[in-house]
Amino acid sequence: QVQLVESGGGLVQAGGSLRLSCAASGNTFSRYTMGWFRQAPGKEREFVARGRWSWSGFSTTGYADSVNGRFTISKDSGKNTVYLQMNSLKPEDTAVYYCAATSNPGHIYPSEYDYWGQGTQVTVSS
Repeated sequence: QVQLVESGGGLVQAGGSLRLSCAASGNTFSRYTMGWFRQAPGKEREFVARGRWSWSGFSTTGYADSVNGRFTISKDSGKNTVYLQMNSLKPEDTAVYYCAATSNPGHIYPSEYDYWGQGTQVTVSS
């Protein structure tokens, strides 16, 4: 089992920044994929960013077109924590953000991920 706990959400004005954190505990993976997804009211959960790392460090990342160039996924090797740095936030970024994990090469679909956090609310005011 893997437990994921997100934090860092909040209310921010358009153009501002937030950094979300996802702390992982439980079983660890020698090579795993971490993903960030979001879900706005009345909409389906959508892919935001993913990162796949090995014990040697950074490997590959991917982003949704809507956040590419504004959001950055990263990992703290010592803390088993993944971050999502969100810059130049827009009102359309408002959603509950979820962290997800899989030991498989997960990509952009929620069904590819085995473990989920509880979510953290991000609200961007105009």
